[in-house]
Amino acid sequence: MTKNESQNIDEKSKIKENTKDDSNLQKSEDDIKNNQDISLEEKIKELEDKLTRTLADMENQRRRYEKEKDDAFDYGGFSFAREALNLIDNLERSKESLKNDEKLKNTEALKKISEHLDIIYKDMLSIFKKNNIEPIKSINEKLDPNVHQAMMEIEDNNKEPGIIIQEIQKGFMMKDRLLRPALVGVSKKTDSNKNEDKKDEENQDKSTKNQ
Repeated sequence: MTKNESQNIDEKSKIKENTKDDSNLQKSEDDIKNNQDISLEEKIKELEDKLTRTLADMENQRRRYEKEKDDAFDYGGFSFAREALNLIDNLERSKESLKNDEKLKNTEALKKISEHLDIIYKDMLSIFKKNNIEPIKSINEKLDPNVHQAMMEIEDNNKEPGIIIQEIQKGFMMKDRLLRPALVGVSKKTDSNKNEDKKDEENQDKSTKNQ
């Protein structure tokens, strides 16, 4: 092999190596570019997720604020209304106390005082009603644990068990919110009636067995 031929081979080898290096360099640059593109996409996606969560949090806060504002508007006087119920109670107690006063019984003075107390009582109920505060129905109603609180059981065979036959303290609602439950007495059957019912059940069982 001549010197020139050897030089040509070396030059070709160098050219191939350079070409290979260029190819590897181009590949590396492409990989870097692809990685950068993926990284940018991930960052964009991450930012979109953060933005979505932020918007959702803002919407939740707005809804909470709206609800708190509505509650404040609708029930802002809730505590005051509950305290004002004491006036109603005191009026009723005063009237009962006067009725039980032996010196005033069947007198014209008692009649006039009772009339005045009734007027005040009705005026107060009217004011309450204008502010969406209304008494809970109790007498002859079925006991509802959501609005009634049973304080005693009273024997009454003319009523179904659990029917309210006495109102100890009037309950009130403010719109759909309970201001205070009504304290009531509910009906129950007498022991003799219970025994009769038990006997009837026993007789029915015997009759069924005999059949």
